[in-house]
Amino acid sequence: MKVRVFIERGKDGTYSAYMPDDDNLPFSLMGDGATVQEAKADFLKANDEMKDLFTERGLKFPDDLEFEFSLDVPSFLAYYEGILSLSGLQKVTGVAQGQLSHYVTGHRNPSKKTVAKIQNALHAFGKDLSNVNLL
Repeated sequence: MKVRVFIERGKDGTYSAYMPDDDNLPFSLMGDGATVQEAKADFLKANDEMKDLFTERGLKFPDDLEFEFSLDVPSFLAYYEGILSLSGLQKVTGVAQGQLSHYVTGHRNPSKKTVAKIQNALHAFGKDLSNVNLL
């Protein structure tokens, strides 16, 4: 069973990973950390602890859970700002640097169409990079 997990950056710069309320599971999980990886690790630890709690209480815990982590656009941009510049992202995605900056600062939110445009461009760029062979 695929379970969506959202990762968002808080105003204090830390990251939270949480499940939305639409998965029909008898529990919810959350994780926090200074980085995306730490928030994911804390989330997975919470999953292990919930599994142990279910076992202790003699309850069946779903063993086929597959977590699908997603970042919102502002969190993605903030997290990768030291690696991907906004001007570079403009070249890759076609979304203006100023517009991307507004997303990072929270002054504007991207539309679903813009989110899809950014995601599709990043996936295409990643595919291009995965095919690079250096001499």
